[in-house]
Amino acid sequence: MLDYPAAHAVVMVVRTGSFEKAANALNVTPSAVSQRVRQLEERLGAVLVVRGSPCVATETGEWLCRHMEHVGMLESALMQRFPLPVNSGSSSARVTINVAANADSLETWFLNALADFSTVSDHLLDIAVDDQEHTAEWLKRGRVLAAVTSLDRPVQGCRCIPLGALHYCATASPAFMERYFREGVTPETLAHAPALAFNRKDNLQAQWIRQVLGQDVILHNHWLPSTHGFVTASLLGLGWGMNPIQLVRDHLAAGRLVEMLPDSPLLVPLFWQVSRLADDSIAPLTLAIIRAAKANLRPRQI
Repeated sequence: MLDYPAAHAVVMVVRTGSFEKAANALNVTPSAVSQRVRQLEERLGAVLVVRGSPCVATETGEWLCRHMEHVGMLESALMQRFPLPVNSGSSSARVTINVAANADSLETWFLNALADFSTVSDHLLDIAVDDQEHTAEWLKRGRVLAAVTSLDRPVQGCRCIPLGALHYCATASPAFMERYFREGVTPETLAHAPALAFNRKDNLQAQWIRQVLGQDVILHNHWLPSTHGFVTASLLGLGWGMNPIQLVRDHLAAGRLVEMLPDSPLLVPLFWQVSRLADDSIAPLTLAIIRAAKANLRPRQI
């Protein structure tokens, strides 16, 4: 049987990033925390924590942390069944739910859902950020319980819920358009004009070009890992980029930005994938996600 006090020590080391902080949260000595973690690692025959600054979980340690999340949520639900409230009096007893989302969702609509969820739950949230085409990998590796993803088929052991589509516009400043696209938006002019890319995983610009021109173009990119930075860089004429409509609507109306090709949006379908083991436990979060998506995303096109 799993040594749950020792497993909880692992969770606290990973959550706080150090044995000392975990010891303070658990009201024990750092040596006691170290002993619990070491003994559990010896018993399971696997390293659970990579010692460093900060301390992080190994892949096996991440699976253990997710298991402890499940246990914590089940225990929380059980406590609600008793007639008298049960309060542990320790912040370390609060459940942390690990989820993943893409940066553009986080900056446009996802936080609305989390704020809504926080009004009905005391659970804490640990949000991982990755491209919408890669957040499903966090689920597959057991690092999160749920994720916003562009993957339209269920990850093994997960339920897949359609949310809608995030509306992107290819935008640039009027001066940038005059400088680089006086001859129109063509494969030749796109190959010359600097583009904005979030990171090496970002292919939204390539998707849009393929959609509107029917071919691929090799781009010269500025690398800028910031959703709001994309908007600012577009306004300053640093490059052109794919921006969520929620963040550029006012700039387009005021003429500070223009659509490179009018009425040519890129609609990226999004899905909420949630582990079936945690589906019931985090149902209020799923409901909040669905409500926020309905209010902020474009209806999904079948």
